[in-house]
Amino acid sequence: MSRQYHGSCLCGKVKLTVPFTDTQFSACHCHTCRQWGAGPFMSLMYDGQIVVEGQENVGVYHSSQWAERAFCQACGTHLYYHLKGTQHYYLSTWIFEDINDLQFTSEVFIDKKPTCYAFANPTHKLTEADILAMAAANK
Repeated sequence: MSRQYHGSCLCGKVKLTVPFTDTQFSACHCHTCRQWGAGPFMSLMYDGQIVVEGQENVGVYHSSQWAERAFCQACGTHLYYHLKGTQHYYLSTWIFEDINDLQFTSEVFIDKKPTCYAFANPTHKLTEADILAMAAANK
């Protein structure tokens, strides 16, 4: 069963409504995510339509042939990572203030994580090779 969750950027010019059914989140340690946000990108996965209020304030950066990253053009808040041509989103976990039952369950590109930090939570860990194999299987 899904519930509507509401998130916003720092300045409030962009608001997202997402009917999450799963509130498990992950951390991505790839170089691009770390460079984008000065640390791992922590996100909630969602497949489907999201409601964006203030779309005119959303900037999109095409970070690869297969994905784009969205942010608020006014305050810079990271909103989501989106696989082009799909409704597959990785939404920035901490923009949603009304989610109480979050579970940190996985880390991806774990082999790209710098050795200077580590999370204490026990998580499922996937390497770059694991992710590429999963992507190839979904083609």
